[in-house]
Amino acid sequence: SDMTKPATSCFAARPSGLAHHPPSSRRACAAPSQATSTRRVDTSGSPPSPSKRQDFVAGVAKVVAPAAAALTVLLSPVPEALVPQQQLQNLNAAQAGLPASNPNTDGRAILRYALPINNQSPMRQVQKSMEAISAALRVPGVKFSDVTKSIKRSQKVLASDKDRKAILAEIPNPSKRQDAAAKLDQIASMLQDFSGVAERKDKQEVPIIQQKILRVVGEIEEEMVPGFPYEVPKDYSNLPQLKGRATLELKMKLKDPAQRSLDYDHFSMTMVIDGYNAPVTSGNFVDLVRRKFYDGMEIQRSDGFVVQTGDPSGEATGFIDPSTGEVRRIPFEVMVDNNKESTPVYEETLEELSRSNEQPVLPFNAFGTMAMARSEFEPNSGSSQFFFLLRDSELTPTGSNLLDGRYAVFGYVTEGKDFLDGLKVGDVIESIRILSGEENLVRKQDPAPPSVVEVAAAEAPAVAA
Repeated sequence: SDMTKPATSCFAARPSGLAHHPPSSRRACAAPSQATSTRRVDTSGSPPSPSKRQDFVAGVAKVVAPAAAALTVLLSPVPEALVPQQQLQNLNAAQAGLPASNPNTDGRAILRYALPINNQSPMRQVQKSMEAISAALRVPGVKFSDVTKSIKRSQKVLASDKDRKAILAEIPNPSKRQDAAAKLDQIASMLQDFSGVAERKDKQEVPIIQQKILRVVGEIEEEMVPGFPYEVPKDYSNLPQLKGRATLELKMKLKDPAQRSLDYDHFSMTMVIDGYNAPVTSGNFVDLVRRKFYDGMEIQRSDGFVVQTGDPSGEATGFIDPSTGEVRRIPFEVMVDNNKESTPVYEETLEELSRSNEQPVLPFNAFGTMAMARSEFEPNSGSSQFFFLLRDSELTPTGSNLLDGRYAVFGYVTEGKDFLDGLKVGDVIESIRILSGEENLVRKQDPAPPSVVEVAAAEAPAVAA
């Protein structure tokens, strides 16, 4: 391309490799400065509304003029998904053109359902029964009869010798089956205790024991994954990839807790990064964590809708790859929740592909959703900047939002997410550490973990000649 012309993309050519980008392209991806700060922050990391929804946005703006006026400072035009729910309650869901639903707003549950395992497994039946209790808890007065039914359904599965054998048979590593059998016994024992809690109608204890059971369920389901389920396109072989999941711990130090009437100045959060559904995005992030890229970095944006960081000091808007001397850009990546595709969609948003009605496996449903920030009109401009979402889908009348399929989600905060609301610009990331899953990080010089085919071949019985 002619480098004397203004760059319109962070990539010279989309189909080509994504590691090398001309200086003019990097400048084109730099975001405008915030009005309240001299620091250059990519405010486009929280998505703008798509143009085809402009009529709807205009209607929303009339209803929520005060909120819209404040929001347009950072987000223009105002994305309806981020408009306060109180102002949207009287809007017709059909006008929004989005399907009504009851979204799953628990990041831990989303991660369980996102595992690439057999959804017809008896283990999934136990999970679904336990997840259903959350809906019962939302009903005023709590429907304990529904809680009891869910417990009994789970007990029935675990009491079935056939179902137990089926669950254990789905664990590809024979050495892990004995441990899984012990965990099934543990769940059965916990369900027995759970029955007593439900009989006593102990509203406070129900969600506690429910989450304890689901944690063990999730551990078993993770062992059921047969291996990384697909091949990442070779175009991205020069980029780090996470062939599985990683659990990270983020430690924060607050700048001025006393002025915020907070009784703490440090806290930590646990995050799960999902490489099964976003291997390139996740690999990029975990690689940066491994390099301690974020350690000592400040929060650069906190506006009540997102908390954002990742913009390094200096001219660069992202991570400078020492092997190239250039900003490392990563392709847009989203796994669609259907049975037709086994690999993520790359380099084009679902809106660009006229697939906005399709649901990502990793949606923006949960408070604490983690996603890559990028330039507004270039989906492949992500590098190191990322954001936490401070809203969930219960804040929209339809149970949907306009972020899905437009920004690349790669993980969720699973513990400590309530602290996110208190973060302000200037608070410091003391450190992000990898607690588990570092072995799933594959860099160009590293050998890849075994594929599903390789795992099956290794475990197949030897055939005599």
